[in-house]
Amino acid sequence: MDYNTYRRTLRDGLAGSEVPFSADELDRREEKVRQAMAARGLDVLLLTAPADIYYLTGYNTFEVSVHACLALGPGYTALQVPSIETGPAVVCTRVSDLMGYRWEDSGGPLAPLADLIAGSREIGYDPWQPGLRAGLLDGLRQARPECRFHDAADLLPPIRRVKSTAELECLRESARLTQAGLDAAVAVVRTGVSDSTIAAEGARAMLAGGSEFMSMQPIVTTGVRSSVIHANHNGRTVAADDPVFMEFGASVRRYTAPQMRTRVCGTPDADMERVADTCRAIYTALVENMQPGISFDAAARAAEAALVPLEREAFFSGVFGYTVGAGFPPSWVEGTGFIARDQDVLFRENMVFHLPLCLRLPGRWGIGMSETVRVCASGAAEPLTHNDWSLVSGNPSSSDFA
Repeated sequence: MDYNTYRRTLRDGLAGSEVPFSADELDRREEKVRQAMAARGLDVLLLTAPADIYYLTGYNTFEVSVHACLALGPGYTALQVPSIETGPAVVCTRVSDLMGYRWEDSGGPLAPLADLIAGSREIGYDPWQPGLRAGLLDGLRQARPECRFHDAADLLPPIRRVKSTAELECLRESARLTQAGLDAAVAVVRTGVSDSTIAAEGARAMLAGGSEFMSMQPIVTTGVRSSVIHANHNGRTVAADDPVFMEFGASVRRYTAPQMRTRVCGTPDADMERVADTCRAIYTALVENMQPGISFDAAARAAEAALVPLEREAFFSGVFGYTVGAGFPPSWVEGTGFIARDQDVLFRENMVFHLPLCLRLPGRWGIGMSETVRVCASGAAEPLTHNDWSLVSGNPSSSDFA
């Protein structure tokens, strides 16, 4: 059975059976995108980022390394996927056209896409997305010299930044599962346990609770390795008085509400408490300034003021928050907005951010505490996760989990 026969057979009984959102929700999203296209005079919009395609169609797969493209054009919503992705394309979406190509044929997508956009003049695309292959774009330009191709990287982000009621429900459930994973991980933090065991306990709890495959796997580092940004568990054993840094994010219909916690396997010293207190002060400054009409830059500057006591001693990434929503590996970062200097976008109600407040003292340790929060109509941002902001670990004695 070839993939075209497979598609037809699946469609008879399973077409659209796993679409993650209602028709009204997906129609609303698509209409907003089409309105933005019309305002720019675009005939066709080509989207290749997995999260963008999912946002508009529900297309859901763990195989995001292959070329897939969603084309929004006059009277059609066409999804192009390789043969191995026929199943998710049929089961998870409701598109007007489904175009396949042979998985092993890297040039296979070109001719069908060139045919699809024939007769259109103004084509939008996002040149900053990793899913867009240079060979494909060059080939389309050669095949359709009458078309003008426009950088439309800023078209979708303003739409995706503001979450609907359905999206907020997913994020709240993700927050609940994330916390369950962190609670399970914290329960086994003690001397003699490996960082991998801590990560495994957290993953088990999130998956058992209903998390889908995660956009990033659980992050756990201990002791001096917690001072190294983006290190992860590798079988190291927790020693007495080690900080244990954990960052988890469960996935619910591809939506992730991450959280960081740090536990000290023993008694936190004065420096650890000071760093944790600074994380909390930064958080307070942020949520008080995350209000509609205030710029991301203004909130970042308020957070920087709270960081001043440690700005020379501790490493901080410079990003106080980033939008979260629908995502796929390798990251849960939505990428539509960052709370940082010179970011002049204004907060709007129902934007959702993870505030990754981790301060690392190089060669010593790192302390990370975070929340995922929602921007409210007025007043401080609402936490969707609920951190206890404590450094105190459980039983500091040796463990059978080692």
